[in-house]
Amino acid sequence: MKRTIHSTAIVSPKAELDEGVVIGPYSIIEDEVCIGKNTVIGAYVRVFNFVEIGEDCKIYENSVLGREPQDHAFRGEETKVIIGDRTIIRENVTINRATSEGQATVIGQDTFLMEGVHIGHNVKIGNYVTVANKSGLAGYCEVGDFANLGGMVGVHQFTKIGKLCMVGGLSKVVKDIPPFTLADGRPARIYGINKVGLQRAGFNAMQRKQIKEIYK
Repeated sequence: MKRTIHSTAIVSPKAELDEGVVIGPYSIIEDEVCIGKNTVIGAYVRVFNFVEIGEDCKIYENSVLGREPQDHAFRGEETKVIIGDRTIIRENVTINRATSEGQATVIGQDTFLMEGVHIGHNVKIGNYVTVANKSGLAGYCEVGDFANLGGMVGVHQFTKIGKLCMVGGLSKVVKDIPPFTLADGRPARIYGINKVGLQRAGFNAMQRKQIKEIYK
């Protein structure tokens, strides 16, 4: 399947586009960018240097990927953004590349970043994660697989959110959140086990009971 590049798009000759890639109107793809098979880039998207996007991704309008980190410590090092296969990035999302030579901001596979999300430098997001509209993750945060963050959540730098966590909308996360839990509030507090999330993930009744006992 051939690549499709709109006549108004600007694509660097140093960018690598796999078969089936679509680049929409007025988008700009810079040097040293790699875009995997069948990924679709919408209109007015800007992809800066050193970004790697996997296969079958969808990047929606006005998103900016790979801009320099918002970090006083950054000195122009060659750092990356890496985005896994089948990830969806909705309108107006910003993802900054990492600070420090050879480091990367990483978004896992099958992850969904909704409109207006900001992902700071050196953030590590796992697979099957959902981050809802207008949420922001500051530098060096980590989010485990299958976690779900509601809309307008703010996450303080270096904070870790565990696997299968559910964080309520408008929460202010300033401390680590253990795996399998529900958190909400300003500041966010733990309110129990993410029972629904565990059921959907295939945890049986005995496993859920054991997790609840550990939580107590």
